[in-house]
Amino acid sequence: MPTLLPARLALLSALLALLVSGCQTYEQKTAETKGFWSGGNLEAAAADFTRKAEKAQGGKDALVYRLEQAMALRASGKIAESQAAFEQADELIQRFDDRAKTSVSRETGALLSNQANLPYTGRDYDRILVSTYKALNHLQSGQFDKARPELIRAYQRQQDAVENNRRRIERERKEIEEAAASKADEHQSVLKAQADPQVDGLMKKNYGPLDSLKAYADYANPFTVYLDGVYFLSFSTGASDLERARKSFERVQAMSGANRHIAADLAVAEKAANGERPPPRTYVIFETGLAPYRGQFRLDLPLFIVGANRVPYVGAALPTLEVNPDRLAPLTLTTSAGSETTVTLASMDGIVGQAFRDELPGIVTKTLMSTTIKATAAYFVNKTAEEQGGSVAGLVSMLATAATQAAVNIADTRTWTTLPKEYQFCSMPTPADGKLKVSAPNGQQAEVALAPGSTSLMLVRSVSPLSPLVVTTIRFP
Repeated sequence: MPTLLPARLALLSALLALLVSGCQTYEQKTAETKGFWSGGNLEAAAADFTRKAEKAQGGKDALVYRLEQAMALRASGKIAESQAAFEQADELIQRFDDRAKTSVSRETGALLSNQANLPYTGRDYDRILVSTYKALNHLQSGQFDKARPELIRAYQRQQDAVENNRRRIERERKEIEEAAASKADEHQSVLKAQADPQVDGLMKKNYGPLDSLKAYADYANPFTVYLDGVYFLSFSTGASDLERARKSFERVQAMSGANRHIAADLAVAEKAANGERPPPRTYVIFETGLAPYRGQFRLDLPLFIVGANRVPYVGAALPTLEVNPDRLAPLTLTTSAGSETTVTLASMDGIVGQAFRDELPGIVTKTLMSTTIKATAAYFVNKTAEEQGGSVAGLVSMLATAATQAAVNIADTRTWTTLPKEYQFCSMPTPADGKLKVSAPNGQQAEVALAPGSTSLMLVRSVSPLSPLVVTTIRFP
């Protein structure tokens, strides 16, 4: 039997190499592409995300790569291609939403490996922003009427978010209860692990900073609500549209706080609702920085199952939310009438953070449950190997099961990372000479020619202080 050890160890090494190569986190898989993105090489990022999206088609990561592709294409000026990618993403979202719940087979598979093996189905803020950016793409393409149903859908998705979150919590509660009933010993191990002081300390260390992230009521995104107000004021077909615009600006003011820009927009909308024609106005939306991303930390667990000596490795990988600190803001906008600066409209740190906090209890419980199930399985595999093949076979089995568990011990770090960190905005009367200068704190500038006497929407994107400003102006008829 001992003479077989080298061969078995060689097989183990090959198995471990295969497992490690196939169990990278989303952050590891996209590191090079995101290097292009954060470095300002938007075309290279768009091309790489497109390749990844095509390769992932039909797989568990299909949706998240489509979202990244659509945003990168949009930033690089390929609006038609971006819209096609958003359409594909929206179709996937609809397909997932049509399913009442995740299939039992997939849930079982996740318990035996990790949550990253489930399909990425999108979060509520993903759904809201897909509709929002589809509307913006229509506006940039001059298809103004097609933007209307997308904004209506974005509004409905915001209304649905509260109920969706309630249903998700209830579904997870039932799944955990069913798992606890069928895996009573493992569930008790989870409860003991969660009560362990070392585990509790690591959880507080990694998740305590989440409390500082601002959340918005009812899962709303003030950026989407503001765009809704701008659109229905500018493309009003009657009193109901004008009232909708007024209410949207009112909601933004309540969510983002009072400032003179939203006060002026609300005043214009109120006058329009009372029959006064809106004057030519320029609205500026500034997307700056990088949205939060998900990392992971590993948690070595105290083993509360029989036969701990036969299971040398028991660990869980849990996701963390990492905030990108750099962002370029505010913008200064100079006209012949004076200067204005952008102010914060919506923080994606807060929006993403709220979703992460809501998901976290279910993630932690499922991950720890998965860990104990795998540890129990490893125990019986190793026990059988030792009983049937002796101590050497038992040792090889222990090494193999430990290597397998370590390799698949990754957190689900998938999230839409090409979103901005923050949306800023301002508004002003359209300058009589149509001239406007955009200035960023890092010295970047852009001269913009507006149509005098017209209302315009100006979109500015800064991925990082290293990347160029991308400025787009949409003239409303």
